[in-house]
Amino acid sequence: MSITTADLLTALRQRRSFGLRNVLPDPIDLNDIALILEAANWAPSHGNTEPWRFTVYSGEARRGLGAAFVAAAQGDAKAEVKQRDKIWMAPVWISIGMLPSAINPEWEELVAVGCAIQNAQLMASQLGLASKWSSGAIGTHDLVAKFIGLEPPAKLLGFLYVGKPAGEWPSSTRRPLADKVRWVSE
Repeated sequence: MSITTADLLTALRQRRSFGLRNVLPDPIDLNDIALILEAANWAPSHGNTEPWRFTVYSGEARRGLGAAFVAAAQGDAKAEVKQRDKIWMAPVWISIGMLPSAINPEWEELVAVGCAIQNAQLMASQLGLASKWSSGAIGTHDLVAKFIGLEPPAKLLGFLYVGKPAGEWPSSTRRPLADKVRWVSE
């Protein structure tokens, strides 16, 4: 492999999630999105079930997604305005769906989708793009899932939005690893 251990650790340490206010609405190259999804596709899954399902919304296609978000707000006028407007804050929205297999417990399929999104966010970071997995009541609502075309047993787990960062790349820290690991040996 061409990547060093140090390079890999640096890439992992630099991955960040960006709030919508920290993402520029400017269009991005959809070839970058294809790379992000290719990285996601190489996530591990027990039995090679590959349960992840993605739909990419960009440009004017976001209008329909925004309408689905508004419908999911179900008459809450303030929430409807927020949902209609937020879709324009990031240039690309990728639905995160899961089609569970009959051979694995659901939690294993959820973990596989989580691994796919981690891969996607690592690639986004390497491309200098901001991203975040956004979920919640609207982002996982049955009306939104239906709009996307996810019917049970498939599930909508939220959205990965992607765009250029609006400012400096944020830094972060972690609590000491020693606080989270217990070593057991001879």
